[in-house]
Amino acid sequence: MKILIVGDGPGGLSAALFLAKMGLEVDVFGKDETPMHKAMLYNYLGIPEMTGPEFQRVSREQVSKFGATLHDVKITEVQHNDGSFAVQTETGERHEGTHLILACGPKKQFAEALGLKAGEEGNIHVERNGQTEIKGLYAIGWTTRANKIQAIISAGDGATAALEILSEKVGKGVHDFDFMD
Repeated sequence: MKILIVGDGPGGLSAALFLAKMGLEVDVFGKDETPMHKAMLYNYLGIPEMTGPEFQRVSREQVSKFGATLHDVKITEVQHNDGSFAVQTETGERHEGTHLILACGPKKQFAEALGLKAGEEGNIHVERNGQTEIKGLYAIGWTTRANKIQAIISAGDGATAALEILSEKVGKGVHDFDFMD
């Protein structure tokens, strides 16, 4: 099971963290150009105050530490064929996976290229767990909440989609609790 994640902001990195931490192969695509670089976090639970660039740096390091591969490239194309997904990078590389998570901010071109349509408010419709109408395709964060978005919401959406994928893999509900010794 290989998971492809398009977008390296809080949603995409959160999904990558949960999935990689549980041993799945995860590829994250993005150039670290997220709007988080303009943010100042005062309302992110557990973080009294942090700049967006610092949040991105810490998050990317954490995700890499757990084994996710961060690709510093933009995606130019997405495809869905017979239950698998593929992404094409700006450098011409092609990557394939069993699942695709779209965490692309407000951009919807990849969701639309895969046949999803935005509703009246500009949101891509998903189930509560981020699952779209296409099996194995998830959309999270800003793509699904055009006018009601925060970094912590996107990160929660990423975690929710990741737990859904992990639950699918093992055939029952999964949680990710860590306990101190």
